[in-house]
Amino acid sequence: MNAARILITPRSVTQHGHPALDRLRAAGFTTIIGPAGRQPTEAELLALLPGCVGYLAGVEPVTDRVLGVAKELKVISRNGVGIDNVDLPAARRLGIAVLRAEGANSRGVAELTLGLILALARAVPAADSSLKTGAWTRREGIELAGRTLGLLGCGRIGQTMAQFALALGMRVVAHDPFASASFAPGPGFSWGDRQQVWRESDVLSLHCPPEPGGRPLLDAPTLAIMKRGVLIVNTARFEHLDRDAVLAALISGQVGGLALDVFAEEPPTDPSLIRHPRVIATPHIGGYTRESVDRAMALAVDNLLSVLSPARS
Repeated sequence: MNAARILITPRSVTQHGHPALDRLRAAGFTTIIGPAGRQPTEAELLALLPGCVGYLAGVEPVTDRVLGVAKELKVISRNGVGIDNVDLPAARRLGIAVLRAEGANSRGVAELTLGLILALARAVPAADSSLKTGAWTRREGIELAGRTLGLLGCGRIGQTMAQFALALGMRVVAHDPFASASFAPGPGFSWGDRQQVWRESDVLSLHCPPEPGGRPLLDAPTLAIMKRGVLIVNTARFEHLDRDAVLAALISGQVGGLALDVFAEEPPTDPSLIRHPRVIATPHIGGYTRESVDRAMALAVDNLLSVLSPARS
């Protein structure tokens, strides 16, 4: 009898492998490894998923059409917290469990976010690029102490960011529809509504899921009410941004700088934002630390085995 199959597609794992997969093999499963170092296309998923009982998924879109061919699939386990890339209504209709690696990459994302804020505040990439091309171009920076960090989304990542910002002497105002009254990291922290976050932020960091219908959080009217020169960091979802409105705000100076770790397509096909001189862009590396990958893979494998092992006993 052939061993039941589990498809593996996260980019870091298909490129480098991971010891956590040995636990699946020891449990009697065959692991099917997706294309190395990149997201599988829908056509590739249509070819790879049939016959699989489990799916350890990355951030690639998992559509109704893909799920429709996976007749034996019982569980999708994400190696991260986001599951909006999965057609959840289709998964529910087909009885496929969709599980997340809760909190596994929160520290990695928060540390990258802090690095991007500091890089924006001091124009570090531009200074480095200038020197490497033989120029001596200096751009005046700002200090963060005494300024306000606005957080849209204050779960595990946002809470870590709040603690980082307070340690730097910043004030923090956060909005989260599921705000935890027990989270009170210091006198410089307060909860507020979205309008307050938008109006008071010197630096705005996004750590929330997509809006219903995919409408952007930051469109032209919202950007217009923010402080002139606001710095924005988006390590959550590109859909939070109205691309044209943000680009116009960068050109006008209403937005002083933008850092992106997420894109509409990965790799991105539209370079209009990336090429702006006050934009810092990284290739979705928020959760791509050794520690985050290890935690995420351990949890993702736990989730697969929690569903599939009882079915095999």
